[in-house]
Amino acid sequence: MYSKEHKLYLKSIKRNKIFIIISQIFLLIFLLTLWEVASNLGWINSFIYSSPSKVLDTIIGLHQDGNLYIHIFTTVYETLLSFGLGTLIGILIAIILWWNKTLAKIIDPFLTVINSLPKVALGPIIIIWMGANVKSIIFMALLISVIITVMNVYQAFINTDPIKIKLLKSFKANKFQILTKVVFPTNYSNIISMLKINISMSLIGIIMGELLVSKQGIGYLIMYGSQIFNLSLVMSGVILLALVATVMYYAVYAIEKLVIKN
Repeated sequence: MYSKEHKLYLKSIKRNKIFIIISQIFLLIFLLTLWEVASNLGWINSFIYSSPSKVLDTIIGLHQDGNLYIHIFTTVYETLLSFGLGTLIGILIAIILWWNKTLAKIIDPFLTVINSLPKVALGPIIIIWMGANVKSIIFMALLISVIITVMNVYQAFINTDPIKIKLLKSFKANKFQILTKVVFPTNYSNIISMLKINISMSLIGIIMGELLVSKQGIGYLIMYGSQIFNLSLVMSGVILLALVATVMYYAVYAIEKLVIKN
């Protein structure tokens, strides 16, 4: 049984969480209302900045035309594909680097250089290599997600408690046993937390690719809207992108809570 003080403490935490959620909702409503009022009263140029009502009308129009879900599905599918491949490849490379410290020292500066390169600048090269198709979009996303995964997972692996590793070595454990019995289990939470970063990085890579070469997807909507000076379509794409990113983030967050709880 909880003490009276502990129950009061738990209630205060719950009230604080509710207050934060309500405040976030009211802040969002306030900003949208201010945007709408500013557009209607001419405080801002509605042609350039659009308005919530125009964005809503645009999204409804996409729904009625049957195009809305095609674009959302395309972006989500490409993101999940690149996320899955990037996570798998990144973890495998991180394991190889942890296994071979000499190779890790050789590869480390190259990883840093590749990570610092603006991927958009590599877009034209990727299109020439892979063609103007989905492969280019996936490859660009992988360039981002794989490097991020490798650097984060490898850093977590090398920071595993050395005392636990020495204990296993004292029992003549080999590297595979150390990896599977200590390094990997110890870093479950770190890997899951890395997934939250990786899903957002994958989405960024996909949108970058869709902006360069695509005929479907949210990135295509944004690029097409800017080309025909339809700012409502551009803002609709941005809002859809924010919604997709939010859903994906909380999906990974739910998985993280489930894994840590178990």
